[in-house]
Amino acid sequence: MATLSNQLPETGFLRIWQIVGDKKRNIPALIPVSRSTFLSRVKDGTYPQPVKLGERSVAWRVEGIRALIASLGSAA
Repeated sequence: MATLSNQLPETGFLRIWQIVGDKKRNIPALIPVSRSTFLSRVKDGTYPQPVKLGERSVAWRVEGIRALIASLGSAA
């Protein structure tokens, strides 16, 4: 997990499939939870809130995901 987070850009946005992975696209997960679990934890405030990019498009700030990965790593 740490090596994947090191490959993230300094700033920018990540879509949900980049965070929880996508088996069809062969993209590994940064955070090893299902899409529904991730969204549930976003809703209850455990994970960072998304930023609305358009009418039907949201993404998460790289900085927030980096902080989440670091906090999950220190909690383990």
